[in-house]
Amino acid sequence: MITEKQEWFKDWFDTKYYHILYQDRNDDEAQLFMRHLVSFLELKKNSNIFDLPCGRGRHSVFLNTLGYDVIGADLSENSIEYAKQFENESLHFKVQDMRIPFELKFDAIFNLFTSFGYFDDEDTNIKVLQNLKNGLKEDGVLVIDFLNVNYVKQSMVEFEVLTKGNIDFIINRSIDENFIIKDIRFSADGKSHHYTEKVKFLSLTVLKSYFKKAGLNLKHTFGSYNLSPFDSKLSNRLILILE
Repeated sequence: MITEKQEWFKDWFDTKYYHILYQDRNDDEAQLFMRHLVSFLELKKNSNIFDLPCGRGRHSVFLNTLGYDVIGADLSENSIEYAKQFENESLHFKVQDMRIPFELKFDAIFNLFTSFGYFDDEDTNIKVLQNLKNGLKEDGVLVIDFLNVNYVKQSMVEFEVLTKGNIDFIINRSIDENFIIKDIRFSADGKSHHYTEKVKFLSLTVLKSYFKKAGLNLKHTFGSYNLSPFDSKLSNRLILILE
């Protein structure tokens, strides 16, 4: 059963304020990451890629321009409604909860921008991994773009105010024994708002235990969007290539 406590992402990601706060995402970096990734994976043109969750579709759209058949999916209905303006014969978007098994199988599944570890209980996170594995074709590959929890712990800015779109976002960050937590407060449109982002504190060692339980084989680890080697202390990302 999906409890209310697990639904923070559904409410927050579906608001316009989420996209305002993160409006300065580096598209050039994202596109360079996709180029490095498909080159390393040697994905042939017309391979079908599942981008889950896809947000408003920035990765999906770019991957499609590289010649891939892409389906982008996300739990946020508003994000999918926005992304659908970019659809064509080889690019489609749909609403999908990654806890629900997928109908199709893919040459590659991309889980990008720290889109794993949202759930309190280990079983649900492992179930997501099993769904991802079952969504792969026989020689398919899964890419998980996660954060490096050790780097986050060392470099965390506990408090800051970010002004975006004339809104002052008051950000408090903390780590408990289970989660990396970002508390977000702001006033907009005549109301006070409060949202929380929570990502499970998952080291590479713990992730490996998850992968084993889900029947996934970890093939490669990288520490940046340039696919540099992973350093547990210095790398800001943890890019995982699995089969």
